[in-house]
Amino acid sequence: MKIKKQWILLLVVAVFALALVGCGNQEANEPGPGPEVTFDGEILIGVMLPMTGGMASFGEDMFGAIEIAANEINAAGGILGKEIILISGDDGGDPATAVNAANMLVSREVVAVVGGYSSGAVLPTLTVYRDAETPMVIAAANSTRIAEENPGWAFQINSTGDYQAYKAAGWFEDLGAETIALVHMGCAFSQNLAHMTRDLWRERGGEVVAYEVVAEGQQDFSAIVTSIRAVNPDVIYWTAYYDLGAPFIMQLRQGGFQGDIVVADGSASIRLLEIAGVAADGIYATAPPVVDFIPAAQGFINAYVSRFNRHPGSFAGLAYDSMRLMADAIERAGSVDNPEAIRQALADTDGFAGLTGLISFTERNTLADNNFLILRAEGGSWAMVE
Repeated sequence: MKIKKQWILLLVVAVFALALVGCGNQEANEPGPGPEVTFDGEILIGVMLPMTGGMASFGEDMFGAIEIAANEINAAGGILGKEIILISGDDGGDPATAVNAANMLVSREVVAVVGGYSSGAVLPTLTVYRDAETPMVIAAANSTRIAEENPGWAFQINSTGDYQAYKAAGWFEDLGAETIALVHMGCAFSQNLAHMTRDLWRERGGEVVAYEVVAEGQQDFSAIVTSIRAVNPDVIYWTAYYDLGAPFIMQLRQGGFQGDIVVADGSASIRLLEIAGVAADGIYATAPPVVDFIPAAQGFINAYVSRFNRHPGSFAGLAYDSMRLMADAIERAGSVDNPEAIRQALADTDGFAGLTGLISFTERNTLADNNFLILRAEGGSWAMVE
């Protein structure tokens, strides 16, 4: 039995090495035929994402990436010799639905949870997972409120909103802006980012000439467009999601606004460009580490396209890393029955080589580095600027 476990661990290390090298072929990320793996039981991992509702496209995209990572790990012998079984918890991008999903996952006795797209949906689940002693790796949600309210069992691998505000303000300066307008949705992520960007921009000597809020589901932005046109800012920063961002941008351009438009990571999606069409040409985005701009991610992209017949989205790389990191932490903890050891292993993570970069955590369980990119929309696609 001891020899078998050593063999399994060697295979796990080998697969991790392949993922990190990121060979530019499909086989690097999609296991082919090999020796049949014998598992010593199952390990249930919860996946909390919006699988229905307006954010479902992000949830489906991220779940696919997590599934690829889990399949790779299983092909190498699983976690501590146990087969990963993914249990989906649909949070719908909604706080109340998310609490129900979290309680369901806990009732299923999952060992850990990965995922987490919407900050508003993640926030009320933090105490659910704390009370159940269920560690979570949050792939995308990055409101600083998560760190402020985190009871210690959740870990964010996407840079937090203060890093994004810093990246955005720096880009406004590079664009030569003196005045900006901020538009948010009033949700945990969007309002949090707008508030921090407003304060940071003022600290740098800039002027915020408009600070607007839109309602969820709003489609008519004529009043806000008129208000913004009246003050004519150099840059408009949209901090909400793409489903409202696309019509907002279209109406801004139709209303005659010719200044720069920057969108936050919740709108750094190809879907925004598809909906907005030519109106989106030339806009910028503060974006997460999109796999398209990571040379080592080509093997993952090939595997994703082969499996799902679609291109991975903006948070796929982070979702993939959330599963990989959780597996690594459980291996380091040495047990699936000791949640505190798994939580401590996550806290001790220092330089884990993920697809999206090195992962280390601050004392607040947040990513230590700034992983945001600046993208520019060109002809219906995103291109990296810096």
